[in-house]
Amino acid sequence: MKIHEPKGILIPIGGNEDKGIEHNEMYTLEFIGEGILSHLVREAGGKDAEIIIIPTASSIPDEVIMAYLEAFKLLGCTNLFPMDIRERSQSDNPLFIEKMKRADAVLFSGGDQSKITSKIGGTSLHEILLDRYQNERFVIAGTSAGAMCMSAEMITGGNTTEAFRKGVVGMGTGMGFTPSLIIDSHFIQRGRFGRLTEAVAKFPDLIGIGLAEDTGLIIRNNDEFQVIGSGMVIIFDGRKLEHNNEAILKEGCSMTLTNMVTHVLSNGDRFEINTRKIKVLPIGSPFI
Repeated sequence: MKIHEPKGILIPIGGNEDKGIEHNEMYTLEFIGEGILSHLVREAGGKDAEIIIIPTASSIPDEVIMAYLEAFKLLGCTNLFPMDIRERSQSDNPLFIEKMKRADAVLFSGGDQSKITSKIGGTSLHEILLDRYQNERFVIAGTSAGAMCMSAEMITGGNTTEAFRKGVVGMGTGMGFTPSLIIDSHFIQRGRFGRLTEAVAKFPDLIGIGLAEDTGLIIRNNDEFQVIGSGMVIIFDGRKLEHNNEAILKEGCSMTLTNMVTHVLSNGDRFEINTRKIKVLPIGSPFI
């Protein structure tokens, strides 16, 4: 039986998204009105939407909750619920399950993506997330680790100083919201080109997505996505690789990859995952 395209929306964010609360001049209330979190609120149904905040990935969950509560309140949102999951058993909490069944959107914070998969992956809460994403107009957003965990094949870590050598990247099982992508975050700022390259070399049928900070995607139908935010998205498409020696190399050896198709997209550009078609804004167009 053919599985229908999901009705939900994914919003992976590259980290350090503008929350409208920093003192730097660029982080103003006016800017966040055009920013990533405002996209999330709009996709969830507006300022009255019920939004769940999950800080599980973070080592400072209390501070993360306060930052996001303040950020969403700046956007006029008041129907917010922090779901502070620190133990796997809490993913079966009846209150949390009931909240997840009713909410319009959920946002996973940054930190360590493996904490999300170990404490939520495979639980009742995870099953609800998958079901609602597949069958309802439900928004799943995540920043940094919260974005990376969306993949089925998930990057768990990697040494960026040994770029383009085998063994740079660690891989694991993600939450499986998007089976076609491998997502990396803080991509440009932390020089993660090597580890995403190796991840695509390991799984050449998947598309590597490198998200810069304060940059994200709105993914619809697990097919087309649109770039949002102030930075760039780097796409690695290994489908037409002509030479890929990743499988035969010993760890630490330099890789040889030829014909890796690469794209650099920015705010407003669109990409179709299945066809690999790109729709870019005409030169001179205003940001959206």
